Amino acid sequence: MTKMLVGNVTDIDRKGSRTFKYNDIEIALFRLSNGEVLAVENKCPHKGGALSEGMVCGTKVHCPLHDWKIDLHSGVVQEPDTGCVITFDVEVDPNSGSVYLTV
Repeated sequence: MTKMLVGNVTDIDRKGSRTFKYNDIEIALFRLSNGEVLAVENKCPHKGGALSEGMVCGTKVHCPLHDWKIDLHSGVVQEPDTGCVITFDVEVDPNSGSVYLTV
């Protein structure tokens, strides 16, 4: 596992996202309304919609294609739909605001 600096918490608007590529995986970083930063694979398991373009509501992101709701902590799709996306560990340095991702 590799821990890498991916930006600063101020680079991500609250309820917003930022994306970047690591090897062949596009990753979406989300900043929740409470300031928490979470990361998931930027691809809905249903039809591959870009989750970074979806609306964040609480701890879930709504896929912009068909409104599937994906929990940003676990990656699990909300019932009655099924599926899961890859999640990544995120650390925010409380002093500098630097965001680190473990891949």
